[in-house]
Amino acid sequence: MAFDAFFLSAVLSEIREKALGARVEKIHQPGRDTLILLLKCTSGREKLLIAANPASPRIHFTGESPENPAEPPMFCMLLRKHLSGARLTEIRQPSMERIAEFSFDAVDEMGFPVRKRLLVELMGRTCNVYLLDDSGRIIDCLRRIGLDDSARRQALPGLYYQEPEKLEKSDPSRMEEPDFRALLREPGPDLLADRLMGRLGGLSPLVCREAALFSAGSVDARLDGLDPASTGEKLYLFFREHLTHGAPYYYALPDGTPKAYAFCPIAQYGSCRTAPSFSALLDLCCGVRDRKDAIRQKGQVLRKTLQNLLQRTRKKLAIQEKELAGTLDRERTRQLGDIVTANLHRITRGQKVLRAEDFYDEAMTEIDIPLSPLLSPQQNAARFYKDYARMKNAEKELTRQIELGQTELRYLQSVLEELDRADSDQALEEIRQELQAGGYVRQEAGKKKMRVKPTAPLKYQSTDGFSIYVGRNNRQNDELTFKTARKDDLWLHAQKIPGSHVIIACAGAPVPDDTITQAAQLAAYHSQGRQGQNVPVDVTPVKQVKKPSGAKPGMVVYYTYRTVIVNPKDKTE
Repeated sequence: MAFDAFFLSAVLSEIREKALGARVEKIHQPGRDTLILLLKCTSGREKLLIAANPASPRIHFTGESPENPAEPPMFCMLLRKHLSGARLTEIRQPSMERIAEFSFDAVDEMGFPVRKRLLVELMGRTCNVYLLDDSGRIIDCLRRIGLDDSARRQALPGLYYQEPEKLEKSDPSRMEEPDFRALLREPGPDLLADRLMGRLGGLSPLVCREAALFSAGSVDARLDGLDPASTGEKLYLFFREHLTHGAPYYYALPDGTPKAYAFCPIAQYGSCRTAPSFSALLDLCCGVRDRKDAIRQKGQVLRKTLQNLLQRTRKKLAIQEKELAGTLDRERTRQLGDIVTANLHRITRGQKVLRAEDFYDEAMTEIDIPLSPLLSPQQNAARFYKDYARMKNAEKELTRQIELGQTELRYLQSVLEELDRADSDQALEEIRQELQAGGYVRQEAGKKKMRVKPTAPLKYQSTDGFSIYVGRNNRQNDELTFKTARKDDLWLHAQKIPGSHVIIACAGAPVPDDTITQAAQLAAYHSQGRQGQNVPVDVTPVKQVKKPSGAKPGMVVYYTYRTVIVNPKDKTE
């Protein structure tokens, strides 16, 4: 991705065109690093997203509506106090810097007009958002930096804002053709892309590689084989065209996932596409990923709990299986008891070893049998029979405990898999409440149980017109299979791995193979096998699916079924 200074400049031009003169209606902070300002513009309402996230910094209009926390963070409350109702009057950007400054006309507590500035730094690890008064003093900031945190730039309320240290680089938008020729003749890195990155400001490595590809034919072009005159001319043409008339280009993987974006064509990966606007491009490239990252971060505590439970269950199963293996040789223990009983007349109290013939061996070989010197001959014989009975009973109990442990393991794996698929706070809360109901997670002391409106299963339409329903979690799986679906509908599930219950609503009507394939692909995608290929999926009528008494949520059994092999897919086509 390439959210560099010139990409920011193009985005700000887009924002400036729509939002200058707009009023701030609402301010939200859906995530730790994310702000959304709802602006009332002349053309309608726009949501301005500010993401000071070091992994994905950006500013743009967004069509997304991320969930907001029940209680807004303190910085959000402060922004509401100072900027609610304020009018956006100016947007500026220091040359070649990933910094955006928004100026607002507002009123103070006494009703007097004041000017406030919202300054956004989008520079990797130092991303921050500052609220400044008209004199440049910090009212507050998203990330406070104390005296112990930074020797150069502190960010605390009451201090004056300090600009980042400027790098001595040339501005490619102001350079002429002779300047590029001179740049190529300077001593320095051997690769053209590295030379551009080191000497020119405001550009990302991606754009520098594109400039090298355009002017020299390769992203790895070396300076010693280039003609400064012709290469300098092409560099001048490249930057004059794209710095002046930039457009939102992006390259997507074969599955449609955007891999890179820039304000110039991305030819180094092959053919690229264009988006309707820079804001639409950023929504496309970052929106889904940010939602997944935010949900994953919020579910980290649950994930850690589940992983610990899984590790504990696997360890317990390993111990039980080892103990069970030790009981399988109990018949030999009984035989030794028989041999000792047959030789009681040869044993004296205090004897430690009996050497006797093994009449269970055809060769009648002599063996040594350990005895307890503290027991009588009869007690030694009885000890072998007691051990035999103990191992026989242990086999039954261990077999039962191992079956329970394996069921527990499958259930925890299913919850972890549905946690990986959770796409909202509501879905996370449903999983948390499921674990609380099962006794795996405690209700936090003093915290009221959150009332969650149940989410609906995912619904798809097959190309043959059949409705396909996919459960989002174990609670939905049970409800979908045993309450919503008809007995003559078709039920699908990825074979022997955690995943969603999938229903084809057919009411007993014949279902075409294409619809079954599409439903099976969805079942494979919404399972632990989503990253694989050739995933087996079982298909059976709903009436063949049973829930054992006392079974955990989502756990079912079925015996009559057929299996189809498919590749996972998250849509029907």
